[in-house]
Amino acid sequence: MIVFLIVLTTAMALFGAPVFIVLSAFGMIGFWVSDIPQAAIIVDLYNQFANNPLLYTIPLFTCAGYILAESKTSFRIFRLTKSILGLLPGGLAIVALIACAFFTAFTGASGVTIIALGGILFPALREGKYPETFCLGLLTTSGSLGLLFAPSLPVIMYGVIAETSIINLFIAGFIPGILLIGLLSIYSIYTAHRVKVIKKPFQIPEIMAALNDAKWELAIPFMVIIGLFFGFATLGEIAAITVGYALFIEIYIYKDVQLKQVPEIIRQSMSLVGGILIIMGSAYGLTNYMIDAEIPLVILDVMEEYITSKFVFLIALNIFLLIVGCILDIYSAILVVVPLILPIAASYQINPIHLGIIFLTNLEIGYMTPPVGMNLFISSFRFNRPILTLYIASIPFILILFIGLMLITYIPQLSLGLVDYFGFK
Repeated sequence: MIVFLIVLTTAMALFGAPVFIVLSAFGMIGFWVSDIPQAAIIVDLYNQFANNPLLYTIPLFTCAGYILAESKTSFRIFRLTKSILGLLPGGLAIVALIACAFFTAFTGASGVTIIALGGILFPALREGKYPETFCLGLLTTSGSLGLLFAPSLPVIMYGVIAETSIINLFIAGFIPGILLIGLLSIYSIYTAHRVKVIKKPFQIPEIMAALNDAKWELAIPFMVIIGLFFGFATLGEIAAITVGYALFIEIYIYKDVQLKQVPEIIRQSMSLVGGILIIMGSAYGLTNYMIDAEIPLVILDVMEEYITSKFVFLIALNIFLLIVGCILDIYSAILVVVPLILPIAASYQINPIHLGIIFLTNLEIGYMTPPVGMNLFISSFRFNRPILTLYIASIPFILILFIGLMLITYIPQLSLGLVDYFGFK
């Protein structure tokens, strides 16, 4: 019966059953095999949710991201970065990288970024004489580029699950995030020089006009950073202020969003939050069984037998996480995998904050890794190109990001240097 249930649940997963059903089924089978009452799952869920004061920031930041996505924020950010960087070799491509990173940091979803900004950036890049393959690869990659920056929802979720300081994670993600953008910018400059793309003139009046147009939205990241890092407000208070501020400027200043649209925006954003919380509850049930069954310790014993070097363990960890990033969405991956790898990484003296940056960087890359990276399919739909074309277009960008991943993995101070200097104990 046990084998039959496991095979049945696996078959459900392969045929596309919702993630939360598969996770719940495996968790319930595990508790049943262990002769533990199923009510233990509910008790564990209550303890996890009731004792976690940061969970309410998830719906707040998600709602703020949806409000910005519904408005013309993407147009204003693109105009500003284009006016400043357009003169540089590869300037327009760098504009795309920065605009997408900014947008993804607030929406927390690469698909939203590709859909919202793709229609602006793709024709602009093609008009600037960038090769089509380069444009497709750049935008597919950029969709998940801002996940390390505040107030990215995946960073918050990792902090919640790993019980690690979220503020320190935001500090730790800054330099690695800049590094990834920098590496892709170098490749963009090289491509622009090779194909002799058109440069945009540097016009101070246009810069000032674009800056004035976007000034209200540009205040949001500064508000988050100053409020958190200088202790003026808690993360929950910042989340609430961000939602209120976003609503105010988009309804009453920019007038991009009408008051009657707000209920629908909230409904859409809470649908995502509801999905996250359902998966979170299912994942808690499964991971609690795994912890009760000491599965992480079994995995650790096997790894210690065959992997004695921290260097080799990090290679194996990155390979594993890249595969996970292809198969699972980022929220499911955080909820299912983080509780398993935390004790194993701790045995190799890997700082949980450094582990978090490695973990999220891998999932960023996993979004665009063939054959099933989510960004590939979203870009294929958005730009109406065959999926094989997206595979080919993404390869050089994946290789560049992999170089960045190796630097982040084996130079811990890229993540921990600012934390040691500015971080909260």
